[in-house]
Amino acid sequence: MEHWDEVRTAYNVARIGTVSGAAEVLGVHHATVIRHIDALEERLGVKLFQRHARGYTPTEAGSDLLRVAQATDDQFSQLAGRIKGRGNEVSGELVVTSIGGLSHLLVPVLAAFQDAYPGLTVRYLTGDRLFRLEYGEAHVAVRAGAVPDQPDNVVQPFFRQDFTLYASEAYVARHGLPESCKDFGTHRFVGADDPKSRAPFARWMQENVPAENIIFKSGDVHAQRRAILSGAGIGFTSVLQAAEVEGLVQVVPPKPDWAAPLWLVTHMDLHRTTKVQAFLAFLKEHSKAWQPE
Repeated sequence: MEHWDEVRTAYNVARIGTVSGAAEVLGVHHATVIRHIDALEERLGVKLFQRHARGYTPTEAGSDLLRVAQATDDQFSQLAGRIKGRGNEVSGELVVTSIGGLSHLLVPVLAAFQDAYPGLTVRYLTGDRLFRLEYGEAHVAVRAGAVPDQPDNVVQPFFRQDFTLYASEAYVARHGLPESCKDFGTHRFVGADDPKSRAPFARWMQENVPAENIIFKSGDVHAQRRAILSGAGIGFTSVLQAAEVEGLVQVVPPKPDWAAPLWLVTHMDLHRTTKVQAFLAFLKEHSKAWQPE
């Protein structure tokens, strides 16, 4: 804590990208910013930034520091709000993460939440890697699959996303539909590119569809859905997404074994903060409308 001013300075440089911008936010001279960064790098024995003509870019060590400082700064802001009697405010930055395949569900909710709290900036992070809540990379994570078991996280069951096989109307007109698994060898399929995919329906396809019949593969679920809609083959998509798109034909009813349970995950240090609790309540309420008709 005795070097918090230096850490806060580095955090703002990493966040803004320039010494002058950080100096303006902190209300100090730009020479003070440079001095703080130089002192912190010397104390830690690593370079936190790459200096270039356009500004400062965090190194890997700088990015680690940024995540920790961001979480600490957020907790200080929440503490200050409670002390000053502003504990009901929802403002600043809200960072939510999920796999990209959930964006069609979460983006409308995030947009509506920001509209309800104009002082809020929303960041929505997607990707295959797990953003680490303990490092302050996100306030809320929506995770799919097995129950998350990272320590110090609060995990709540959220929603079950049903999946099944779909084909486009054009594909059906050209190739028909399989009557059973025995017919899969005469059909074309769209699947995941990752053979180690943890999605239960992806594993099922690997085990039940001949590899040579999976003629279109992608690591992007949106590309897979587009390929199905374009007539490339039969493939999995969520029942909710299929309901939003015209021209898709359900090949078989959804099976419980193909479903993907969703979990709400927050870090214990931020779980009770007003901002996180407000968003969780908002998300749970809006998710009630997700049930397929």
